[in-house]
Amino acid sequence: MFPEIDPVAIQLGPLAIRWYALAYLAGFLGGWFYASKLTKLEDKLRPNKDDIDDFLTWMVLGVILGGRLGYILFYNLPYYAEFPMEVFKLWEGGMAFHGGLIGAILSLILFSLYKKIPLMQMTDVIAVVTPIGLFFGRIANFVNAELFGRITGQPWGMVFPTAPDDYPRHPSQLYEAALEGVALFIILNILYYNKNIRSQHGFVSAAFLMGYATFRFIVEFFREPDQHLGLLGSGMSMGQILCIPMFLFGVIVLAYARRQKNH
Repeated sequence: MFPEIDPVAIQLGPLAIRWYALAYLAGFLGGWFYASKLTKLEDKLRPNKDDIDDFLTWMVLGVILGGRLGYILFYNLPYYAEFPMEVFKLWEGGMAFHGGLIGAILSLILFSLYKKIPLMQMTDVIAVVTPIGLFFGRIANFVNAELFGRITGQPWGMVFPTAPDDYPRHPSQLYEAALEGVALFIILNILYYNKNIRSQHGFVSAAFLMGYATFRFIVEFFREPDQHLGLLGSGMSMGQILCIPMFLFGVIVLAYARRQKNH
């Protein structure tokens, strides 16, 4: 059975602080702290610690606005068109990673232009720390019993209280936390701490894009598709379809990084 976890972490009178909000806070602060440490590997290059400090607000806005708009456009546009005020109920969830990624990329581009920082050097640092936020976000999905997996006969299957039936299902949120969070974090750190790879600006960013797309595509086979969407005409979920251009974009960034090194 799914463990009884109250989605509200702290209740202060009428103010309810949810685990979902704390997960975002932990992701942003953890990413900011670790990115500041990574800048010490290249003292003479930007971004430096001050750049990371300044970028935190930009990143928060980019991820939250992009994540919310992405969910609305990619997953549930008819519903929000009918009930537009529901757009602002962020505490009820409804964030899309791919939308947050687009928002983060736009923030990175604008910030790099404004601060005159080489874009790929900036994105490489942020790519390394992003799995921290992904890990906490997926744990929050598990706490909320949302984005549960498909029905399974495996002994670790769980009966989720939010599912439409009482069959055990894959705890796919934990699969994603392990792959998109822990495994991807380890891979990107191994790459970034290799000076030869780190000098190929954009290589680590490409590894993030391709790595996340691969892990997410795999986990989608175990994750229950959104009920209002189901599997699309191609037999793939919306998450898998969105991972395809993400992976291809990663290939383009990788080719750019390799070309820059050769020059």
